[in-house]
Amino acid sequence: MTNRTLLSRNPLSFAMATALVVSAISPAFAQDSSSASGTETRGATQLDKVTVTGSRIKRAEVEGPAPVVVVTSQDIEKQGFNTVYDALTTLSQFTGSVQNELSGGFTQNASFLNLRGLGPGYQLVLINGRRATDYPLPYNGQSNAVNLANIPAAAIDRIEILSGGASAIYGSDAVAGVVNIIMKTNFEGDTVTLRGGTTTQGGGDSGRFQWVGGKTGSNWSLTYAFEALEREAIYASQRDFMDSYRDDPSVDPADATAVESVRFTVNRGAGAIREWPAAGGLEEVCGRFADFETYKSAPTVAAPNRCGYFGYPATQSIRNSDSTQSGYLYGTYDFTGGMQAWAQLSASRSEAKLASATRFFASGAALGITNHYDPQFGGTVGNVQRILTPSEVGSTGAQNNFVEKSLDVAFGLRGNFGEKFDWDATVSHSRYTADDNFNWPVASRIRDFFYGPQLGTRPNGLPIYQLNVDRLLNPLSPEDVAAFSDNFSNTSSSQASQATFGVSGDLFELPAGPLAMAGVLEAAQQKYDVSPDARMAQDYTGNDGPLSRTATGGGGDRNRYAVGLEFSIPIVSTLKANLAGRYDKYDDASSVDGAATWMAGLEYRPFESLLLRGSHATSFRAPDMHYIFAEPSGFFLNGALDEYRCRRDGLNPLSNTDCGSATDYTYSIQGDRQGNRNLKEETGKSTTVGFVWDVMDQMSLSVDYYNIELKGAVKDISFGYLMRNEADCRLGQTRDGQPVDGTSAACDYFRSLVGRDGINPLTGEDEYVVEYHSVPFNQANQKTSGLDVAWKYKIDTDRWGDFDLGLNWTHVLKLEDQEFPGSGTRNVRDHKQFFNFRSRINWTASWERDDWATTVYGYRWGSLPNWAETGRIGSYVVWNANIQKKVTNKATIGLFVNNVFDEMSPKDDTYNTYPFFFYNYSPIGREVFVQFEYKLN
Repeated sequence: MTNRTLLSRNPLSFAMATALVVSAISPAFAQDSSSASGTETRGATQLDKVTVTGSRIKRAEVEGPAPVVVVTSQDIEKQGFNTVYDALTTLSQFTGSVQNELSGGFTQNASFLNLRGLGPGYQLVLINGRRATDYPLPYNGQSNAVNLANIPAAAIDRIEILSGGASAIYGSDAVAGVVNIIMKTNFEGDTVTLRGGTTTQGGGDSGRFQWVGGKTGSNWSLTYAFEALEREAIYASQRDFMDSYRDDPSVDPADATAVESVRFTVNRGAGAIREWPAAGGLEEVCGRFADFETYKSAPTVAAPNRCGYFGYPATQSIRNSDSTQSGYLYGTYDFTGGMQAWAQLSASRSEAKLASATRFFASGAALGITNHYDPQFGGTVGNVQRILTPSEVGSTGAQNNFVEKSLDVAFGLRGNFGEKFDWDATVSHSRYTADDNFNWPVASRIRDFFYGPQLGTRPNGLPIYQLNVDRLLNPLSPEDVAAFSDNFSNTSSSQASQATFGVSGDLFELPAGPLAMAGVLEAAQQKYDVSPDARMAQDYTGNDGPLSRTATGGGGDRNRYAVGLEFSIPIVSTLKANLAGRYDKYDDASSVDGAATWMAGLEYRPFESLLLRGSHATSFRAPDMHYIFAEPSGFFLNGALDEYRCRRDGLNPLSNTDCGSATDYTYSIQGDRQGNRNLKEETGKSTTVGFVWDVMDQMSLSVDYYNIELKGAVKDISFGYLMRNEADCRLGQTRDGQPVDGTSAACDYFRSLVGRDGINPLTGEDEYVVEYHSVPFNQANQKTSGLDVAWKYKIDTDRWGDFDLGLNWTHVLKLEDQEFPGSGTRNVRDHKQFFNFRSRINWTASWERDDWATTVYGYRWGSLPNWAETGRIGSYVVWNANIQKKVTNKATIGLFVNNVFDEMSPKDDTYNTYPFFFYNYSPIGREVFVQFEYKLN
């Protein structure tokens, strides 16, 4: 969720406690990818037996007791996407929100899923059935999740998405589902693809090269793939709807306010006034800077009284530049006697540049100077602030350089016991490193540059400084900025090692067919380390730390052991039961010891074209390692709204003119956070019920109901939510006047996380927030339920060609959570403070005839609350289209257009915070690509 602001030990779970893997939550797709087509959902079509996501039993039917959605490599290309994540983000089951490059989060160079709105990390991501390594940097500085941005599309065969609890098969994290990314094997020939493109609104030129090939011999095979992607950045300044604070839709552009770019106040006993010691005053000083301009702090003010930078945030990148190279190798060797050895190697390297808004500094705790006496003015100087312009910072001064590397190595043997049982043994190791390098102003050097040395102390305790007004009120050179800045570097890494042994086959014959089983043993070790620059640590006492910038550190390891068992039991010819159990044993610093999970499912086929199915499963999730091992770390919330003081003084916290731009209510707040080693595992249960119906030849329809309940979910309280509830508790009522019990356990907890001071004799103000504490804890309860609908129809004609139509729809019926035991249950689905989609749809229509092929793909995201929490904004619909022509037997050319109608976010006239739309909507606009594909042999 985005907020603005036990397992029962019953006889079945014990009986199956030899458990690990598998459930007949079964297969949705067992075809070779060359014949696959999108998110197909069929009945009991007979196929060669292969293993599919959701079960380790080798099955002959496409569908099982729980739904699996399949996205093939052909789908990714037909739908026009460049990356794996681009394709998955349009899934109808992706109803939650995640931070991205636009949101300004802690992991702005990574891409995460959020199935069912439960959050990143609540779906298990597999690579060829093995757990993928977590992204080294914690999502939002808090939790761990898998980055999908570094997986090369060239090596993908298909992606299978099991949407529902599957811990009885795969263990921890499989709460909302499983995403299994299956790589190419046994590929024949060589194919080279070149793609180049750009955006029609400016920026974002890109080029992609792919080479996929394979060789086979009498007893060996080798498949290889290479991909290189180069993409330039897109900046907010290149989009006219978000390049200025005057784009704020909630106010008249003439009344818009900006970030005050240069100021200082002097108090000589008659109140604080802004000083402009120049002949022309404000106009003359502000005119010295090409990027600054004067404005009125409120419409009622007679004349401009502020100097601001309306384009301040527009210097940030809204899509990072990217240079990525990745390679993939997979080989097999067949021994005599039926045993096969295989090996896989995947590696990638990426370098990205992220540009943030240009730097600034302001007096306060972070700078080490608040109010001080200045002899040149004969009074107290405070509220000093200065924004540095792009020309002052220089071309690279506002960029973060991310260099990321990943490596995945796996070896295995597989064979059979007699004619009935297959076995496989796998050993794998994967690692991921991420280095972040950036240039940033140093607090002590800024003090020296603008204030000079301390000249003494007044009798009332005020320090004495003499502000260098000339430097403050005049443009600086890049050399000046470089003199008070320095380079900083953060490093992080994660790794996972795993050994697995599995066996599957038919135990014996029953009257209705064979009793199939699969079992598995696993042992795994997981490690991570986040090492920020030592000068960014919370306990750093030196003089050269970065201004208002801290980082989160941490590191640890855990061992895990698991055993699992699965059965597929034919009861009668039309009815089959599936049972699975698993036990996971954890060895780490948390309070998690072991977890037993089980699953039961039924498949009923009253006739060949209809499958009725259902499953019920328990699930669990071990706490993310960074929730456990995060070291004490600090952070600054710049421009944080103190809702209590705002509402205490009778003002509206949702009004930008009331509190949003007033420094008395919106100011810098220092926080701290650390991990919690007393966390327990999250537990849950998941139920799916539905049917698959072959309506007619080559037309199928599936409808599935899902219900997921999660207890003890680990979360950090968001700052906006905390400050809102702290204000409710202190004032005894909500924003709309509803009574609040200020003596409740929840209120005690909210108040304990916010430290406030008493009356400040120097300013006359009181109850400012002086500290904010954040710690992860086990929440009470979360529930979600909804419907998944999929329709597929293929039409083959001799005269008009072949048509392939499909539609997928997810509708969320319920999304609720309970923050604390005993606290009320919130309807997050409809609550206007939470941003989750209540429905999502995607559709596709493809046509092929002779040498021509074309595809139209679209998706619709349902409404979200408006920013003022008074209503909802409209839906979001995007269309992609492409056309391809086979010009020779080996060469194909194509034109791809994504976001054909240049659709932007739905209009929200109340969104008064930059960038003036919710960050899940893309500001990229229309993209056009030309592609050339050539088969070398």
